[in-house]
Amino acid sequence: MRQKNENLNKTVQEQDVAERNQAYNEYVKQVTPTHNLALKMLKAFVTGGIICCIGQVILNIAQNAGLDKDTSGGWCSMILVLMSVILTGLNIYPSIAKFGGAGALVPITGFANSVAAPAIEFKKEGQVFGIGCKIFTIAGPVILYGIFTSWLLGVIYWIYQLIAR
Repeated sequence: MRQKNENLNKTVQEQDVAERNQAYNEYVKQVTPTHNLALKMLKAFVTGGIICCIGQVILNIAQNAGLDKDTSGGWCSMILVLMSVILTGLNIYPSIAKFGGAGALVPITGFANSVAAPAIEFKKEGQVFGIGCKIFTIAGPVILYGIFTSWLLGVIYWIYQLIAR
């Protein structure tokens, strides 16, 4: 009789666990947002394309003004960064990034946004402990590892040049 009661309790517990798991899985399905990959890719493509078209317009205007290709590229980069920082300051760029995803975050404008956003967010904490400490929280690792990688490749190239002589 005791064995029978233990088996019955075990069966009831297993059913409770199964019901709880099923209810949890249904809850997860309800609260998990669905994503349309094709739509996200289209939005990223359009957003990135618009940013690139703006850059091309800046390049064309600079070259028509008599600047050479390299100088025009420098002006294009500076203007795109400035536009990104201004739009970030006006709280418009985050909306663009939310809509366009990687299309807005990958180009140079996204990098400028990643530098400007923490500076704006932490400006209330002061110049040193707010802006100074937080400005490179996102972009800092990119800069650090970019510089380190270029240094490492330079050392490897230098050693290769010494050996090749």
